[in-house]
Amino acid sequence: MLRLKLPTDPRWVDIAEKNISEILTDHAYCEQKAASSAISFIVQYPEYPELVDAMAALAKEEMEHFEMVHDQIKKRGYELGRERKDGYVAELRKFFQGGDRVRQLVDNLLLAAMIEARSCERFRVLSEGLVEEELKVFYADLMRSEAMHYTMFLQFARKIGEGRIDVDKKWEDFLEYEAEVIQMFGDKEEIHG
Repeated sequence: MLRLKLPTDPRWVDIAEKNISEILTDHAYCEQKAASSAISFIVQYPEYPELVDAMAALAKEEMEHFEMVHDQIKKRGYELGRERKDGYVAELRKFFQGGDRVRQLVDNLLLAAMIEARSCERFRVLSEGLVEEELKVFYADLMRSEAMHYTMFLQFARKIGEGRIDVDKKWEDFLEYEAEVIQMFGDKEEIHG
């Protein structure tokens, strides 16, 4: 379904499990950034009422996910660490060349779709590979949400770009690019690291 070209090395879950407090902190900030991104879509593209409605709902859902991850952190006696930069996302941004307002919106939607797709895939790896049963179930549940978000962003990109941009071709090219990018990551206790 996700059509990612390069799956996560299953050994990444061992890195994650050895420092679950770091994974949870990184995950919490990923959820916060996703909420901020949804709000940015509203602010930057208010002329798309369907998008605004969807992003308002998404911002709320992502902050609920942030709270859920934060609860997991507190439950284990950890503290929410400091935010760190997401090098994966920074590398993905390099794929896009800019353009008119519609092209920028489609690019941002495709970027969001890719982040959600990779997060979904990483959550699947965690849900299948972690030892702790509670976290396995936790990540399996979140994996389903990420899959729906990925689909939503891709659908909006196709609808908004229709007749102006070959979104499916751009998505295929972006999938190839992401496969190259993800090879630089996978050795840190970060959701995209």
